[in-house]
Amino acid sequence: MNGAGKAYFGRRYLLSASHRLHSEELSPEANVDAYGKCNNPRGHGHNYVVEVVVGGAVNPETGMVIDLAALDRVVGSRVLERFDHANLNLDPLFEKSVPTTENLCRTVFGLLRDALPDGDLEYVRVEETESNFFQCYEA
Repeated sequence: MNGAGKAYFGRRYLLSASHRLHSEELSPEANVDAYGKCNNPRGHGHNYVVEVVVGGAVNPETGMVIDLAALDRVVGSRVLERFDHANLNLDPLFEKSVPTTENLCRTVFGLLRDALPDGDLEYVRVEETESNFFQCYEA
């Protein structure tokens, strides 16, 4: 088969991290109103599923959009080593933002956007719970 269309490859990664949803811009009461139990001063944790989708031309020599091992190395070094078993509130990337999963998803996208050896980062999806997920695409 010799199609010329763009192909997509997705891979899922697991990471566990904690955070406290709290904004210095809000009063203590407004923080509780905005974040509820997620504003607990001791924080709380999640077992996140991070999905990375890369799109591009299929390399005629390898038959792949991106080499799986290369993608694993980039995601491992830029995302997993940084955030797995970490308190997101303590990471400098969240110094000026609340480490919501929306912001985590945007941050992961930014860390990976220009780091892939092949293909284009199409989107990042982060599952926080069985019911909640967040996606980030290039703006």
